[in-house]
Amino acid sequence: CLSAVQGRMKLDLTANVLSEVMVRCMDMLGNLYCLFDFISSYYSDIETSSLEDKNKREHFIQLVGACLLIIPDSILKERLDPDTLESLGLIKQAHQFNQKIVKIKTKLFYKQQKFNLLREENEGYAKLITELGQDLSGNITSHHVLQNIQSLIGCFNLDPNRVLDVILEVYECRCEHDDFFLPLIQSYMCEPLTLCHILGFKFQFYQEPNEETPPALYHIAAALLHQSIIELEDLYAHLLPVDSAIIEEHKKDIAEAKQIARKLTMVVVPSDKSEDKEREKEKEEERSEKSPDNQKLGLLEALLRIGDWKHAQSVMDQMPAFYAASHKSIALALCQLIHLTIHPLYMRVGIPKGAKGHNFEPLKSPGVPGPAECFEDLRKDVFRMLGYLGPHMAHDPVLFAKLTRLGKAFMREEPLLSCFLSMADQVLLPSLSLMESNACMSEELWGLFKLFPYQYRYRLYGQWKNETYNGHPLLVKVKAQTVDRSKYIMKRLTKENVKPSGRQIGKLSHSNPTILFDYMLSQIQWYDNLITPVVDSLKYLTSLSYDVFTYCIIEALANPEKERMKHDDTTISSWLQSLASLCGAVFRKYPIELAGLLQYVTNQLKAGKSFDLLILKEVVQKMAGIEITDEMTSEQLEAMTGGEQLKAEGGYFGQIRNTKKSSQRLKDVLLEHELALPLCLLMAQQRNGVIFSEGGEKHLKLVGKLYDQCHDTLVQFGGFLASNLSTEDYIKRVPSIDVLCNQYHTPHDAAFYLSRPMYAHQILSKYDELKKAEKGSRQQPKVQKYVAACDMVMAPVHEAVLSLHPPRVWDDIRPQFYATFWSLTMYDLAVPHGAYEREVNKLKAQIKAMEENQEMPLNKKKKEKERCTALQEKLLEEERKQQEHVQRVHHRLKLEKDNWLLAKSTKNETITKFLQLCLFPRCIFSASDAVYCARFVELVHQQKTPNFCTLLCYDRVFSDIIYTVASCTENESRRYGRFLCCMLETVTRWHSDRAIYEKECGNYPGFLTIFRASGFDGGNKADQLDYENFRHVVHKWHYKLTKASVHCLETGEYTHIRNILIVLTKILPYYPKVLNLGQALECRVHKICQEEKEKRPDLYALAMGYSGQLKGRKQHMVPENEFHHKEFPVPSATSAGQQNGSNSAPTKPTTNASKNDDSTAEEPGDIKANKEREDKDKSGKEKKEKKERATPGSTPEAKAESRKERPKEEKTPREGKEKMPKAERERSKLEEKGRSGAEQKEVSKEPTHENKRSTTPGSLKTPGQRSGSDESERGTRQKKKQHKR
Repeated sequence: CLSAVQGRMKLDLTANVLSEVMVRCMDMLGNLYCLFDFISSYYSDIETSSLEDKNKREHFIQLVGACLLIIPDSILKERLDPDTLESLGLIKQAHQFNQKIVKIKTKLFYKQQKFNLLREENEGYAKLITELGQDLSGNITSHHVLQNIQSLIGCFNLDPNRVLDVILEVYECRCEHDDFFLPLIQSYMCEPLTLCHILGFKFQFYQEPNEETPPALYHIAAALLHQSIIELEDLYAHLLPVDSAIIEEHKKDIAEAKQIARKLTMVVVPSDKSEDKEREKEKEEERSEKSPDNQKLGLLEALLRIGDWKHAQSVMDQMPAFYAASHKSIALALCQLIHLTIHPLYMRVGIPKGAKGHNFEPLKSPGVPGPAECFEDLRKDVFRMLGYLGPHMAHDPVLFAKLTRLGKAFMREEPLLSCFLSMADQVLLPSLSLMESNACMSEELWGLFKLFPYQYRYRLYGQWKNETYNGHPLLVKVKAQTVDRSKYIMKRLTKENVKPSGRQIGKLSHSNPTILFDYMLSQIQWYDNLITPVVDSLKYLTSLSYDVFTYCIIEALANPEKERMKHDDTTISSWLQSLASLCGAVFRKYPIELAGLLQYVTNQLKAGKSFDLLILKEVVQKMAGIEITDEMTSEQLEAMTGGEQLKAEGGYFGQIRNTKKSSQRLKDVLLEHELALPLCLLMAQQRNGVIFSEGGEKHLKLVGKLYDQCHDTLVQFGGFLASNLSTEDYIKRVPSIDVLCNQYHTPHDAAFYLSRPMYAHQILSKYDELKKAEKGSRQQPKVQKYVAACDMVMAPVHEAVLSLHPPRVWDDIRPQFYATFWSLTMYDLAVPHGAYEREVNKLKAQIKAMEENQEMPLNKKKKEKERCTALQEKLLEEERKQQEHVQRVHHRLKLEKDNWLLAKSTKNETITKFLQLCLFPRCIFSASDAVYCARFVELVHQQKTPNFCTLLCYDRVFSDIIYTVASCTENESRRYGRFLCCMLETVTRWHSDRAIYEKECGNYPGFLTIFRASGFDGGNKADQLDYENFRHVVHKWHYKLTKASVHCLETGEYTHIRNILIVLTKILPYYPKVLNLGQALECRVHKICQEEKEKRPDLYALAMGYSGQLKGRKQHMVPENEFHHKEFPVPSATSAGQQNGSNSAPTKPTTNASKNDDSTAEEPGDIKANKEREDKDKSGKEKKEKKERATPGSTPEAKAESRKERPKEEKTPREGKEKMPKAERERSKLEEKGRSGAEQKEVSKEPTHENKRSTTPGSLKTPGQRSGSDESERGTRQKKKQHKR
């Protein structure tokens, strides 16, 4: 071999020799291996020394290569170095071979041998698995098994970590045996971190794509956490996804939800809609295909399943709010845990009677939340759990019902609200939004909510509507979908499809009423024709939805962004009127609580805002059937003076029926919340304060409307209280008249309006007591008992009214008269027999029509006939009772009248106080009061009340109405016109026939023209105003009305023109009666029509309406000489002279007419002087001078004479004005300035003042008739002045 290596011997020969040697001597094979090994190591060490050594190495390698056939490769690999092996081609790389050798040597010589793979020691691991998988039902304990495991590890040299992994694998398969495996693992592994790492490796294995973590692994981890074997912080780091990814996902969900909501609110073309829907479908499919496996949520669910609330809470705290509960499995697990916790308390106090309930087995593991035994236990864990659950309790309606029932029991047992209010705000209401049309849960929730005061409920509704929907992605989507569905329904809602649309509205309102009603109300504010179908469609709502509807109405009313006036600032906005109409209709038809709405109106009044009184007006009108309008017909107004049944049948425009229940509900709410009296007082105060608090820069028309609305609502509301409250309730709540006026600063008219029913109730109650005390008495004693009852009730009132006015007022009128005037009504003065008869006849006609109707079913016909018959009997009985009542009242007034008025001052002062404190304030209070005032004046006259001058009262009413008309609102002017109409009706009746006048006025003290100093009004005929002079006085009143009307029409002021047109329209049946006065009005009204057609359309409409009616009344007008005689014929003068008991027949009527030009009463001294002057002036010179007078505006005789001589001048007063000479007009102006102060005084005090009056430039002719001597002297002086000028 050495020769071959050194090159001295050929390689083939050497190989042959070695092969033969090997064949012959097998024992030399080992020596040959050693030889090759030695040569190889020798040459490898010196391979770099020289070229000769390299040649020797090559020869060696060639020699070994030639011997490959006789030497095995394994022997060569074992003995030769890696480089030689690489040269021989036995290994690929020497470097890798060296590394492998190092590893093998390290493993063999430096590492302890433990079998980690099952295949390494399959027998040991098989025995291990058998040991763990055995039947554990016997007496096998974890300690015994642990000893066997330790023996197996020692026997088979098993890896302990691998053994632990096998234990976990078996536990995963047998996860129901927590009691066995948990102690085993706890005893086997003393280092929690190692166990966390092994669990973490298991979780990481399932984090690969398309892998799903098994639920058993979550259970193991949860169980180990619950037993505190491992720490949550150590395991949490191994779970995916990371917290930042969860937060980003949550933000993405919110953004997507808002984007969906934005798309639903946008107007999209149909093609775009279809594309968006397809995209949404694709996204949903992608989400369903690639649902991420969130290991943290899986662990959380497992923790909740085993009841480990502490660790579950820690996991949820790491996530965004409600993110975990938004997953259904988590929500259901949390609901199940709450079920287990509240079960004992629910079975004790919450379960309904007759229900069995579902039994829950309590969790046995230690550390779980303890079962709640009382309400305090709920605060420990349950409310906190509910805070994490939030709106996702919608997945478990049973738990929803249980909690609401516990809430009801909680409110009954101990009324602590904070926790349950928070639960309702954060859990119950949001959960209801996610439930699909669950009416049962809505009713269950209302069972809890109705125990809360409405203030708390409305606060919850406000949170629900304005904040809850913005914090949860699901709720954002639900809100958008509800709005979209609401639009769909409202677009198709009509009167014809109310029923199907109502069902859809009902289903939508069960879950999301706030969103639905908010949109519905916004539509109603724009389109008021939706009110009727919307009201009809609300019949499918739940009680909770009705309550939410009330809140939404109040919120819409209180919207600060809405203007309550239209852009012209003269009328109330239409949206407010629409909402008011809706309130009236809804609250009448459905049993909805009114307290919140009424309190809202009260608060607005406290703040000095009266716009929202429109709501109260509509609610009272619809619920109680009490209408307030000044456009009543005379028949309706007559019916309003009767009893309650007559009012309901004939006093309103619509037939008021079926209001008993609704009015009872309204009354109950007012009494329960003590709102009846505050509303009345606030309205009464606001009525007078509206001009100052709400006037400001607002248009006068709007201020007037607000005043009228406040006043009308007060009248309406007061009427409702008077007719619905019992006597005890009314008396208990309404204070005395002096307290109302002095302490609450209530205006006197409103105070008496509120107190009037109380007085009537008290009188009737006292009267009934007196009747019961003495039964069997006759009619006369009954009347006396009524008078006694009145005295007992009204005596404190007489004392109380003394503080209402200064003491000097009571020098003219007695407190008894003042209280009597303000305490009576038209019901007390007269019986409307005509109205009763009309309504009875209507009912008879209805019965007759029903009998003739063959198509009506018999049952219905029978019921209707019974109803009509019963109503007819009620009306007749009511009429009889009112007749008896009126008779008693008249008897009482007869007894009282002598003490009403005092004679301490003049008649003029007495009438002034009566007009100022009684007549004028009340005649504009209501339409019925306007009629009452006129009838009361007539009644006082008919009673022959001492010291009451009827003639002076009428004269003061008709003489100058300019200031009264100018200071009225629109509705007040209607009432004032109605008052004037009734007064004119009486005057016209007296004027129409001498017999009527003589019968009703001839011998009455109210028509005396001479008043005795002693104050005694005698019945001397010489002191009475005769019929012809009365006709002159009536003409003067008509002239005064015309003059005032023309003045108002010429001012150009909106209020003056509107009010006088309203008044003129009201008094049209009795004024104008004189043709020339009617022509003057017609001319001026025609001018108004022309001027206001483009400027103020409402005035133009009023003027056109009056002009048309005035033309229609022209045929009933008469010339002036037919209305009153301008010159008295001899027979009438003689008759008058005989009546006066003197020979001065021609002059007496003239004097009377003169005395009644501006006033109808004189002082005694003036009357005596006039009578002496009349006796002296009997010469013919008077008549001659009187005929020679040519000045316009003289006595009726002069006007008649001038009309004969100059018929062309008998035109309208406007024409008379135009033809008056300029010099005379200037002179008259000067005289008018000197007379301006004197005209305001009583003419009867100084007759010479009247003689100085002249025609006012531009005014109508003065129709008053004066004495001959005074007129002739005045005419002479005027002629001289004209000639001089």
